Amino acid sequence: MAQLGRFRFLSIALIFHLLYIYSIFSIYFVSPIVHGMREHHVDAQEAPSKRLVLFVGDGLRADKAFQSFPDPSPSNEPSSAAAKVPRPLAPFLRSRVLEHGTFGVSHTRVPTESRPGHVALIAGLYEDVSAVMTGWKLNPVNFDSVFNRSRHTWSWGSPDILPMFEQGAVPGRVDAYTYDAEFEDFSRDALELDVWVFDRVKELFRDAKTNATLDAELRNEKNVFFLHLLGLDTTGHSHRPYSRQYLHNIKVVDQGVQEITELIEDFYADGKTSFVFTADHGMSDWGSHGDGHPDNTRTPLVVWGSGVATPRVSSNGSAKGHEDGFSADWGLDHVQRHDVAQADVAALMAYLAGLAFPTNSVGELPLAYLDTDLESKSKALFVNAKEILEMYHVKEEQKKSTELRYRPFAGLGDEAHSVDHRIAHIQELIGQGHAEEAIQQSNELIQLGLQGLRYLQTYDWLFLRTLVTAGYIGWIVYAITTVIDLHVLRGDSDTLRTVPSMVVFSSILVSLYSVLFVQQSPWIYYVYAFFPVMFWEEIWASRPALVKGSKILFGHTSSNGDIIRVVLASCGFVGLLEALVQSYFQREIFTVCYLLGTAWPAFYGKEFLKQNLLLSLTWVISCMLMSVFTLLPANKVEDLNLILLGGGLMFAVGVSYLLFEKSILVESDAATGKPASPGLDNKSRAILGFQVGLIALAMIVTKSSVWHLQANEGLPTGTQYVGWLTMVASLVMPLAHGQHTNKHYMHRLVVMFLQFAPCFIILTISYEGLFYFAFCLCVFSWTRLEHQVYTYTSQTQAKPAPAKGKNPLAPAISSAKERLASIANGDYRALTLADARISLFFLFFLQSGFFSTGNIASISSFSLDAVKRLIPVFDPFSQGALLILKILIPFAIISANFGILNKGLGVAPSALFMVVMAVGDVMTLNFFYMVRDEGSWLEIGTTISHFFIASLLGIFVAGLELASGLLTGGMDPEDSKDSKDSKVAASPKTGALHQARHNGATKGPTQQPVK
Repeated sequence: MAQLGRFRFLSIALIFHLLYIYSIFSIYFVSPIVHGMREHHVDAQEAPSKRLVLFVGDGLRADKAFQSFPDPSPSNEPSSAAAKVPRPLAPFLRSRVLEHGTFGVSHTRVPTESRPGHVALIAGLYEDVSAVMTGWKLNPVNFDSVFNRSRHTWSWGSPDILPMFEQGAVPGRVDAYTYDAEFEDFSRDALELDVWVFDRVKELFRDAKTNATLDAELRNEKNVFFLHLLGLDTTGHSHRPYSRQYLHNIKVVDQGVQEITELIEDFYADGKTSFVFTADHGMSDWGSHGDGHPDNTRTPLVVWGSGVATPRVSSNGSAKGHEDGFSADWGLDHVQRHDVAQADVAALMAYLAGLAFPTNSVGELPLAYLDTDLESKSKALFVNAKEILEMYHVKEEQKKSTELRYRPFAGLGDEAHSVDHRIAHIQELIGQGHAEEAIQQSNELIQLGLQGLRYLQTYDWLFLRTLVTAGYIGWIVYAITTVIDLHVLRGDSDTLRTVPSMVVFSSILVSLYSVLFVQQSPWIYYVYAFFPVMFWEEIWASRPALVKGSKILFGHTSSNGDIIRVVLASCGFVGLLEALVQSYFQREIFTVCYLLGTAWPAFYGKEFLKQNLLLSLTWVISCMLMSVFTLLPANKVEDLNLILLGGGLMFAVGVSYLLFEKSILVESDAATGKPASPGLDNKSRAILGFQVGLIALAMIVTKSSVWHLQANEGLPTGTQYVGWLTMVASLVMPLAHGQHTNKHYMHRLVVMFLQFAPCFIILTISYEGLFYFAFCLCVFSWTRLEHQVYTYTSQTQAKPAPAKGKNPLAPAISSAKERLASIANGDYRALTLADARISLFFLFFLQSGFFSTGNIASISSFSLDAVKRLIPVFDPFSQGALLILKILIPFAIISANFGILNKGLGVAPSALFMVVMAVGDVMTLNFFYMVRDEGSWLEIGTTISHFFIASLLGIFVAGLELASGLLTGGMDPEDSKDSKDSKVAASPKTGALHQARHNGATKGPTQQPVK
């Protein structure tokens, strides 16, 4: 019955968390894309330009585009005096800024990846995160774009970007010329990617000289040319954005942009071409992007050509736009800087080319970039405002059609402030020649339109947040109730499900579903409503279990001192959970926790320390080692020395175990020492020796790979194959032990340690191998220390005490006697309050595994450098899978140790895991209310990551329980035989006293503690 309840619990946990994780997208990230809007374009006799050229330097940071550096060209000697003189790396783009056009910084949004960045630039919309996750290359949702509004678009570049705009446009309107995916090889010079693009553009115009049809097509108006330059992004990933390779790539791009600009100007010879140079995202100092770090969100924007305003130069001091100090070292302080949001670029391009604004665009036309009079600017901005209000109108009509009682947006709701009234007023201002006032009113109308869109997107927030909160709190209480029922009361409880209660809860669910049905809500809303009702109905029906379990768990709190201790322990429990929440923002909290944890063994007194001196010292040393890692930078650079040092420690562990295996096992398990037969022992040692050899081979192949990649020579095929063979062989080698493997827990843990060691060498760029060594040592010490604490406290409490009046443990003794018979038969013991501490330690180690070598909330802190030793060609899914494998290895280790601890403590395999799943969602609920969809880019990105990690923790723990069963199957835990014998031999009185302390089986006073 308990097994059935366990699988029922895990199934509900899995379904609930998988479905509720989507709640932040239903609430915070509703798709901005709607359809059915009319198009709006600026009516003018002649467009500002006849064609437009868009250059996107993928992964180019704004500061690197304009700063001065020594010449990074490979042909120059770095030590020469001329090469050391700083100079602008993009002189042509700089000349556009100084003499011909307008420049600024384009601010992107999270996630700072290529797909959403290009969607914002070309479509003018910020794609919701849920849509980004459905696919990186093709369109998960249809949207309008500048390319789709053009007469024809020619595009060149990466196969990861171009196809989504080709397939999302009118058939035949967009031509996409891409190189093969294998061309994106991280181990080779990425300059070739950009050179390929420039060469193909030159080839197109060269062909037009002999192809009359192509020449005629090229000379049509409203054409767009798009050059996607991926070389900078690839070089930045491989060598970092401060490297000579990255800086040299900037020079190559600048030269290519100059050549294409001159080519197009010469071909048309009419001066009617507009040029836009920008980037989709930036690049962090450690060669990554994706999060909201300012280095990732700030990109250059340089616009020049027909219809573009010339630079505004200040003759007295610094010009406007440089107040933030970001551009202080660019040497452009005298030129006014005009910053824009990334989506504004789409509106700018549409205006310059004389195209209709993309119907899904939320970009605001940056008037400072336009070379025209105030009246024309006012008319253009007015059309931009009407395009945004058209989206508001369509969304509002959709909401009105489904709401029982619609509440209009206050800013545009009443007649005096209605959209029609405001539009008529602006038209009147333009007609009367009050252009400046019309621009001001149009800007206000755009902001109101955007606020109205925001209002409609957040319309259901209060209702949905209430449902989700009730769901998470209901799950926490339901999980605790289930744990008490299965593992405290052992299923010995009744449910009180009455007809009136069923009617009440059914009525609530029917009422919620009726409202959702009338409002034509998405199906997922029904799920959000179902779980709270289900959980709270189960809690209400199981209230006898809560009452009875509370009496057993708190039966020993008869005095004021006991009550105070329980209250303080509860406060400490909640405090550590909240500390774990804050650790997502400050990794140093783990350092404090580890240092405080060194004092834990001392709480059990001098006698305990004397009996377990070596183990306690190991725990203290391992905690001190672990406290160091969260003080180190999460964003690492490749350090071969640290990689080899970590590998050397792993190799030393393997060799030491091979040399002293028998003495180690005999000492750790003297009570049950059953030596294996010589034949089987030799086979096991031979396999262990092979595993140790794989560690040495992993160190050699990693050293070779690093040398070749750093020399930019490409990854040799032989080195790549040996690396793969080493890693795969290490993962499957434990299977060679077969059915005859040594079942001693320590032997199996050493096998597992050696199994994953080569992965933590090949996939490591810095101190991660040292972390793996320290983490395994710390978790192993904790597992043994917990068992020793359990053994020691059992022996202490088993000693009879002189009677002093009424026994305060009488309630616990009574319940203990009822279950003593089943305990004596070898059943699992019941959980106690002390087990909550064990579960909290396990939760702490889970979080530490994430944050000790990197900040997983910032995905960019996990470098892809190491995976390029196995997959040098850009493949995000395969490379990401290897990265995830490395991240998951510590959790396999802690899962196995936790499984061993479960067996050693005599609790059910799922009991402690279920406690972790119950309390872990306290963190999830914290992060649910911390999610932000506005503010700084960094805040948005990190809050999404935090909620995802905390929410998936429940699913992850369920997976760890299954992994624990597989990893510890057939394994003999610490003193398992002796533990079972002591349960059988326990006297009723001793058992009762132990039950009062532990609610489980007692250990006999003659039991030998594990050394």
